[in-house]
Amino acid sequence: MDRRRLLALVAAAVVASGCSSQDEKAETSSSASADGARQAVEDYVEALNSRSTTALIAVGGVKDDAWSRKEATQILAERGGRGWKIKDVQIDHDMGPDTGSARLVAEDSTGKSLRDTFTVARQHGTWHLVVFTQQPAEPGKESASTDKPGS
Repeated sequence: MDRRRLLALVAAAVVASGCSSQDEKAETSSSASADGARQAVEDYVEALNSRSTTALIAVGGVKDDAWSRKEATQILAERGGRGWKIKDVQIDHDMGPDTGSARLVAEDSTGKSLRDTFTVARQHGTWHLVVFTQQPAEPGKESASTDKPGS
């Protein structure tokens, strides 16, 4: 999922959650919804442990392309193959029923701790973690600049 679509999804979810009723809000924290997002976190840890580029790309919900393989390789070089064991996962659907945050606490085989927070997003019924940050802009479109505007 490209950054623009993710940002649009997050913005729409924030707007929609502000307009939802109490019944809808109770539904967003349902165990079925949280279970899918939790499974995505578990799949992420398994991808790290198995050093699987393909599995990491799948859990990230991005296109299997040269850029994603390169970034997956970087992530796996830093965190992969360390025998991570999940100690705690917390899922909050704080941005709507299809978008939220996940907090992961894990420990590797040497006792080193991993603490990370991810955005989780459901796309076409499947939960993904936003772990890829280097996705190129679509051809013919410019990335948003973070430079200060000139006067």
